[in-house]
Amino acid sequence: MSRLRFTSLRLRLVVVFALVALTAAVSASGIAYWLNREAVLTRTQDAVLRDFQQEMQNRAGALPVHPSQDQLQHTAGQMAGSSQRFSVLLVGQDPTGRTVYGNSGGLSGFALEDVPGSLRAAVDKRQPLSAANKSPYHLYWQRVTEHGTPYLVAGTRLVGGGPTGYMLKSLEPEAKDLNSLAWSLGIATGLALIGAALLAQAAATTVLKPVHRLGVAARRLGEGRLDTRLRVSGTDELADLSRTFNNAAEALEKRVADMAARDDASRRFVADMSHELRTPLTAITAVTEVLEEELDSESGGIDPMIEPAVRLVVSETRRLNDLVENLMEVTRFDAGTARLVLDDVDLADQITACIDARAWLDAVELDAERGLHARLDPRRLDVILANLIGNALKHGGSPVRVSVREADDEIVIEVRDHGPGIPEDVLPHVFDRFYKASASRPRSEGSGLGLSIALNNAHIHGGDITAANSPGGGAVFTLRLPRDASALTEQDEGAGGSTGGDGDGDGTGGRDEGTGRDKDTGRGKGTRRGKDTKGGAR
Repeated sequence: MSRLRFTSLRLRLVVVFALVALTAAVSASGIAYWLNREAVLTRTQDAVLRDFQQEMQNRAGALPVHPSQDQLQHTAGQMAGSSQRFSVLLVGQDPTGRTVYGNSGGLSGFALEDVPGSLRAAVDKRQPLSAANKSPYHLYWQRVTEHGTPYLVAGTRLVGGGPTGYMLKSLEPEAKDLNSLAWSLGIATGLALIGAALLAQAAATTVLKPVHRLGVAARRLGEGRLDTRLRVSGTDELADLSRTFNNAAEALEKRVADMAARDDASRRFVADMSHELRTPLTAITAVTEVLEEELDSESGGIDPMIEPAVRLVVSETRRLNDLVENLMEVTRFDAGTARLVLDDVDLADQITACIDARAWLDAVELDAERGLHARLDPRRLDVILANLIGNALKHGGSPVRVSVREADDEIVIEVRDHGPGIPEDVLPHVFDRFYKASASRPRSEGSGLGLSIALNNAHIHGGDITAANSPGGGAVFTLRLPRDASALTEQDEGAGGSTGGDGDGDGTGGRDEGTGRDKDTGRGKGTRRGKDTKGGAR
């Protein structure tokens, strides 16, 4: 099982579930905490204020208008002994007009400085009487925090004269209760988050397991295992997706089987047709060679009136023979029966022999160092070179320059001409079979298979051929081959025997497949016949 990544659907499902759960839990916990906090504080506050107001009316109201300090002190102590246990500060004026204070906690207890100034101003302010306001003084309260501890401070003044009373109540017990509640809600939020993550993991496993199986099946189908099917269970959307995949795989398997059958039938037809044409072509070729000798004889045995027709028959017979040879070579590549017969090759000598055999010495410039060796199939290398050089001579014109260099463990051979180059729309198709650059000229000397055969011969060596236009004008074909192709072929006697038959194949004799090499190169026919193998790609 692959590691979870942030881009994986499983992780995204878990994160989404966790975020939703976290948002819901935090929202619910926040609302619950706020409601409980207000309820606790309001309940405590109302009880304390009600008790303080009652004590002010009962005990402070019993004091004279101008009490002494001892009276204030005694009354403050009595008021602080109520059930709510708050601190009391009484402020009044004695008979001499001096301000006196009574504190329930003694000298170190609640002092006037502990009361916020805004609260004192509100307590001392006389309110105008009206139908809605029947008392000039009211009870005011405020919550404050000192040194991290919350307090409730309240104050009121007796109507009709008498001391002013202030109360201080610590809310620390309530704050502790609220902190405990916050911790509980936090723990509940964490547990909800963990539960959501586990639920998301379970849901993701339930949902993604069929998706994972579908992905594995799709990869196997892409690898060519067309019999891959999914086990379908249930009636949900994933089950419908699995059924759709199975139907698509079944249709694809049937289609591929039909196409493979048609392709095999086509290859067999081409191969059988090529073999069947070999016998009559051998006889026709023998006759045309006799006619050609009569044409070239000094006795002039052919009637001048029919001489053009005889030459046309000879030319078309050669062209048909080359086409059959090329078709047989193509069928071997398609069937996968083409094999390499390796040998140590001196590249300069091999290229020189290829050029000389086709009477191209005057039209080709060779730039190759002597002594540069490679282990390749000489016959297939000759096919490649003949097609590339012949194509350059046919479409680019002479001089054609062939250069050879060594790059790492590769041999690079460039064939460059000085023609107009290859049109940009033709470049991607120069190696296609039977491709013609001009649709108006479907018939040409070549079969349209030469460059395709050259490319296949390069591939069987583990190399490649590329086509491009030179910046200075003209086309350049670059052939890259490994220095040693031994890794691509078996070196035992059985492999050697089986590959040896591939070179001539079914009575080809001394003719090179794909090149159309003529044994009578001294009369210049080799050049023309070498061109016959080129496709009309340019």
